[in-house]
Amino acid sequence: MTHGSANINLMVKAARRAGRSLLHDFREVENLQVSMKGAGDFVSKADIRAEELIRETLLEGRPNYGLLGEEGATVEGKDPTRRWIVDPLDGTSNFLHGLPHWAVSIALEHKREIVAAVIYDPAKDELFWAEKGAGCWMNERRMRVSARNRLVECLFATGIPFGDRRGLPETLQDLARLMPQSAGMRRFGSAALDLAWVAAGRFDGFWERGLKPWDIAAGILLVREAGGFVEPILPEGDLLRDGDIIAANDRIFERFATIIRAGN
Repeated sequence: MTHGSANINLMVKAARRAGRSLLHDFREVENLQVSMKGAGDFVSKADIRAEELIRETLLEGRPNYGLLGEEGATVEGKDPTRRWIVDPLDGTSNFLHGLPHWAVSIALEHKREIVAAVIYDPAKDELFWAEKGAGCWMNERRMRVSARNRLVECLFATGIPFGDRRGLPETLQDLARLMPQSAGMRRFGSAALDLAWVAAGRFDGFWERGLKPWDIAAGILLVREAGGFVEPILPEGDLLRDGDIIAANDRIFERFATIIRAGN
């Protein structure tokens, strides 16, 4: 890492440390598939262990910062203006089923604004990172959102609610409006990587409802630093509080957002 600040280097260290642990556990998951309960318990422990490694690394390096994580208790830092936002394993269902599409996500928030971000995909060894005003990178390569400007050529990603999660009727209506005008949809099961892939130009746009701060905090900055736009689905909403998000390249964002917002 030659471009990153001290904070980015610390975040990368934490993400890679957790990634190594998760990758080791991922290789064991397929041996547990005969017992869903056994596999579920194993993955839950792997998730918690990964967050512990991240917390240990980040709080050792920046003991005054706060921390909001998916698994552990919130840390109120001595510095009230800065906190880490951590998802040790985004894409848990993929991990549980032996699908190599999941990530570690770490963001740094300063005065309620995301200023640094790392999303690490250990299975592919792809490290996405960005700092406010300094651009967006995948490993050592600068990233830029796609330049497609015709919806019919654009590939979109979303998450389709399952179980008792809210938003299924709205998402199905979104799909009915958007699919006839697009090149296709993907539902890969990791919001963090969906946003990273928008930043990398692999997807042209992404939207989803009801996400948690740790699902999207890092990805928001990646997309913006790669030249894309990110907004709440409701223009007056709050991205991290509400978790309803639209992200896309700068050329199609307004048309894409109009289609998604038509159902609200």
